[in-house]
Amino acid sequence: MFTRFAYAKINLTLDILGRRPDGYHEIASVMQAISLHDTLVFSRGQGLCIDCSDRRLAGPDNLVHRAAELLHREMGGVQGARVRLTKRIPLATGLGGGSSDAACALLGLNALWRLGLGQDRLAELASRLGSDVPFFLTGGTALVQGRGERVTPLPRPAPSWLVLAVPPVDVSAKTRTLYEALRPGDYTDGSATRKMVEAIEKQGRVDPRLTFNAFEPVAFRLFPELERVRTAMLEEGAPLVRLSGSGPAMFTIVLDRRAAQ
Repeated sequence: MFTRFAYAKINLTLDILGRRPDGYHEIASVMQAISLHDTLVFSRGQGLCIDCSDRRLAGPDNLVHRAAELLHREMGGVQGARVRLTKRIPLATGLGGGSSDAACALLGLNALWRLGLGQDRLAELASRLGSDVPFFLTGGTALVQGRGERVTPLPRPAPSWLVLAVPPVDVSAKTRTLYEALRPGDYTDGSATRKMVEAIEKQGRVDPRLTFNAFEPVAFRLFPELERVRTAMLEEGAPLVRLSGSGPAMFTIVLDRRAAQ
């Protein structure tokens, strides 16, 4: 039996470059893993048993279950396993909780079953589970391109404090809804992401002024309550507030713990 952590992420930048012929959207993003995490405990067992602290995730649609089934099937029905998932990352909030859990499941079961799969093979499997899953195989700080499958690690920037706000906006198929609502003027040229990458590589830190999310105009059009939450955070002294992914989670980066509190 052993334990692994599945860390949440924020999008320091998110450029949406356009719609691809295959129906996906081309993105360029700097993703950053953060300390908020779920916990997965792996042990041997008969068949595949996935237990979760959140009953809303019971069933085969859980990404941990899908990752385990995929790996089990691809490897020709190796031994069974029991995975206990304890959730702390809020569901469907743009923080990547489900994708991180899936990546953690692939890594954990690869170790439990002693499969010896390399990074390239795991990344191929991860991309079949979701666009964000490949990033979480390594986490840290990375440039993410394509539909999410092209992940380039970046130097680790100096530690930062951040404050997260997760407004109670519950929308079915949230990410798809936002992508479908994009207008031609909402697409971007990738310059925000290029500037953030350059700052991290040259300065070794995250400049909050360079954060960017192309989804913000769309999200605030569809969900005005998000704009109200951002305004409230700014009035409380947040220097700058950004949406993470497709939201509704928002974050602000501050200088130290005292400022965060």
